[in-house]
Amino acid sequence: MVIHFIIFIVGLVILSWSADRFVYGASALAKNIGVSPMMIGLTIVAMGSSAPEIVVAATASINGNVDTAVGNAIGSNITNIALVLGLTALFKPLMVSSITLKRELPVLLVISLLAVYFIDDSYLSRIEGIVLITLFILVIAGMAVLSFKVEKNDPLIAETETEIPKGVTTSVAVFWVVVGLILLPLSANFLVDAAVEIARYFGISELVIGLTIIAIGTSLPELAASIAGVMKGEDDLALGNIIGSNIFNLLAVLAMPGLIAPGLLDENAASRDAMVMLGLTVLLFVFCFNIRGASKLTRIEGGVFVLAFIAYQIWLFS
Repeated sequence: MVIHFIIFIVGLVILSWSADRFVYGASALAKNIGVSPMMIGLTIVAMGSSAPEIVVAATASINGNVDTAVGNAIGSNITNIALVLGLTALFKPLMVSSITLKRELPVLLVISLLAVYFIDDSYLSRIEGIVLITLFILVIAGMAVLSFKVEKNDPLIAETETEIPKGVTTSVAVFWVVVGLILLPLSANFLVDAAVEIARYFGISELVIGLTIIAIGTSLPELAASIAGVMKGEDDLALGNIIGSNIFNLLAVLAMPGLIAPGLLDENAASRDAMVMLGLTVLLFVFCFNIRGASKLTRIEGGVFVLAFIAYQIWLFS
């Protein structure tokens, strides 16, 4: 069993590293061919933060571990909001001033409701997978269009530009894209196999393993990025990465089991986990959405999120 834990940790490290290198290369390549920093931030960088979850879900679905894939999608959203944003806000309150984020928050809420509706019958069909991946493509296209309409004084613009690689040659950018494309699926395959063996050894369901160690593991880069972001005063970017990641988790990650291995799901995914995810998303909306101007995710609200995460983990293993 020790060897499976080692394989899981090594797989997770390589998965996170290769996803970072892929985003680095893709962002630099896009910049070199003239794509605007805002479009890169809203599409490539945001999508890249969900790359580990997408690859893990696809790998788990191919291997027949559908509940692991679904648990990864839902669990990552729960972890991103309750643990990542919660700890980040405890570390330093987040100011929310970007109009762009206030447009994306309602989108996240609507998509969360749709995802809950799709899995409410504990069955994910191929048609539902097609709908989700189609919406994913439309959202990417919408964000690309939105990048041309963002107000010049939107703080997200300056924060995004600081994260785009500079001075990277096209050949180097392509090299890192290729490295990412090779290592992402390889590391995900080892990670999923090890996680399933760990789950079987401890008598834990595949759903719970997806909701916990895989979801938390694949969300650790977001935690590091969010804390680093607020340390640099990039509050909107830190929150934007989480909102974008959660949107993509529900559209691209949840679509994988529907497209690859449609079928029955663990009933707890609908009755327990999807409801927790939706509740946290509504709470994030309430905390952050303020049509009168800038709002703040306070330390108290961050504490509420962290306590909710702890309570949820206790519930899972009780």
